[in-house]
Amino acid sequence: MLAAADAALAKARALHAPVLLAEVIEALSPARGGVYLDATFGAGGYTTGILDHGADRVIAVDRDPEAIARGLTWSDAFGGRLDIVEGRFGDLEELVETPLAGVVFDIGVSSMQIDQPGRGFSFQKDGPLDMRMSQSGPSAADIVNNATQAQLADIFFIYGEERASRRIAKAIVAARAETRIDTTLALAEIIERQLPRPKPGQPHSATRVFQALRIAVNDELGELARGLAAAETLLAEDGVLVVVTFHSLEDRIAKRFFQKRGGKAARGSRHQPLATEDVPSFEIMTNKAIRAVKDELDVNPRARSARLRAGRRTDAPALALTAKDIGLPVPPEQRGR
Repeated sequence: MLAAADAALAKARALHAPVLLAEVIEALSPARGGVYLDATFGAGGYTTGILDHGADRVIAVDRDPEAIARGLTWSDAFGGRLDIVEGRFGDLEELVETPLAGVVFDIGVSSMQIDQPGRGFSFQKDGPLDMRMSQSGPSAADIVNNATQAQLADIFFIYGEERASRRIAKAIVAARAETRIDTTLALAEIIERQLPRPKPGQPHSATRVFQALRIAVNDELGELARGLAAAETLLAEDGVLVVVTFHSLEDRIAKRFFQKRGGKAARGSRHQPLATEDVPSFEIMTNKAIRAVKDELDVNPRARSARLRAGRRTDAPALALTAKDIGLPVPPEQRGR
């Protein structure tokens, strides 16, 4: 049984290269011992790294049943030091009770999810227009075929920062009047017809819309806000929070969270002094986001958009967190349109 777990672990290590792993380990310092939380387990890259570097125990959480099933095939290789829990990281306070020495979030879709056409995250190969990380609830196809034109335009603009959001939304509504849009390539072709052909080196025309739909389907920004608030509550004094993001909306939320909790607020102008909280609940460890170096990018090009921010928990009590504190966008369905 243990031999099978060891073999499954070796296979998992070979198939997945987590981004900024060395930087994550340096920030968390698992050699201190204690219990650590990998709030976005995925293929287990951060979890195994944390365990390899001395953590007493890791609690790994993921909403994807496939990720849980894969992890359970090799979890025994760590001799009881790993607990894998199915759930959303926005619900961490219900899933985890132990004061934690460290928490890491890797926000966004995993490479293993992207590489599976049947999950519907990518337009590189045709597949069902799904995008559900938990494989339950409304899918991307449900949104594309049922949301109003105004709601679609808001989703694409707010979550994808797509400037042609209204034109694309109008084209989708016209196309679905003829036939339901149920596949990734069908949607990508509609988007491509509305935009100029990208120049060499530019992302595919459908990239922003697919990103926006994925965020909307999985409530990724809301989950991130709830997860950050939960981590603040669960971390012990001197515990470390690490957040790895992959696009500007996520990074902006993480940045503002640490600014607010670190006793700093964004300035309206360069002449305005930073406001200071009475009792900061985090010591900011990264004044600027950490990015992948060339050696890692040569091996793993997907790391090019990764940003890492980190903070160390003080002894101050956790504070209430509002959407305004971190610049959380208002969901389209709540915009009164």
